[in-house]
Amino acid sequence: MRVISEERLGAVLAGLPGRPRVVAGGNFAAPARALAVLEKALAEYRLFMLNAQEDLPDREGVELETPFVGPGMRGRERLRYYPSRLSLVPNLLKGPLPPDVVIVQTSTPSGGTVSLGIEVNILPAAIEAVRERGGLVIAQMNPRMPYTYGDSLLTLEEIDYAIEADAPLATPVPRSPGEIAREIGRRVAALVPEHATLQLGIGAVPDAVLASLLDRRGLGVWSEMFSDGVLALEKAGALDPSVPVTASFAFGSCELYDWADRNERVRMLRTEKTNDPGLIARKPRMVSVNSALQVDLFAQANASRVRGEVYSGFGGQTDFVVGALHSPGGQAIIALPSWHPRADVSTVIPRLAGPVTSFQHSFIVSEQGTAAVWGHDSTSQAQQIVDEVAHPSVRDELRDAGRALGLRLR
Repeated sequence: MRVISEERLGAVLAGLPGRPRVVAGGNFAAPARALAVLEKALAEYRLFMLNAQEDLPDREGVELETPFVGPGMRGRERLRYYPSRLSLVPNLLKGPLPPDVVIVQTSTPSGGTVSLGIEVNILPAAIEAVRERGGLVIAQMNPRMPYTYGDSLLTLEEIDYAIEADAPLATPVPRSPGEIAREIGRRVAALVPEHATLQLGIGAVPDAVLASLLDRRGLGVWSEMFSDGVLALEKAGALDPSVPVTASFAFGSCELYDWADRNERVRMLRTEKTNDPGLIARKPRMVSVNSALQVDLFAQANASRVRGEVYSGFGGQTDFVVGALHSPGGQAIIALPSWHPRADVSTVIPRLAGPVTSFQHSFIVSEQGTAAVWGHDSTSQAQQIVDEVAHPSVRDELRDAGRALGLRLR
């Protein structure tokens, strides 16, 4: 590894031929300084990131690529969305979408290694793919990046060039869950047994679920991500101290990052492990809790598209739904409000018009109630979704629509 100046890095990147594909860390660990150097150095390139948060270049010559759209890419004209389960994204990078450059944000060196810290995810696979092709691995080393263990560790020999950048890590804007999210959280928490293994997605509803589990004991966490709600469980004594908190990325407060730093209780693994349905299924009483934009009367969930346009993507939802259903005592739960306040529409609709993100869940939960899906025939499933999950103002309409679809609803 050679530590160089930003000016020298710009010269290195400017010498790249053609229109290189650059894979960069996403979520709240984007290597912003190095990406700014990249933008100045190259007239044309492809930028591959997961759940990009920050504003990204929006100009001719820059093509944005992702299997999971974040706010930094959402709605962009030059976005190329690649549908993929998160567990299979490494195969994209090792196959049809090979990288020419990988840019990561890391900790500073310790014992001949640096750590990817709060963002492991697909990055180890990207690094392996780019090194196999003779491409470049570039690190933005930040003393504020937590030094985490597991698959997050890189030897200095795996990095070609590094720049130094002491900067605060990005944190999400704190938002208190509203009463609807809290009610959903309470209903979901009632389904979670003692000594369960938890996976929760992103958003107000999963956060509210965690806040409702503080009185549980012996819980474990095996998830693609974790945030401050998991730290709250740790403080409350709800987590099993003998079981590491296992995830692939994290985002939250500075306190969360400080807790993760050199914490043997936190194990950060690559996506191929955390999101492998076979490994998920081995966890006892695996409870997967994810949200959705819509559900329909056939118990199908849409978590990726709004009005036909991609909003996010599959993410890890499909991986964890399948894994949880195969876990001994496992449950796959979809939790969502019954009404979308901004769009002023029901989130329960007769039939999804677009691609299905996941299906065959254990329960669907809203602030109205809980529908038990698994083990019930299709009519019973639909009846419960109408009676327990849908907003009361649309239930008659949904019953009529369900009958028209061949469901014998009362």
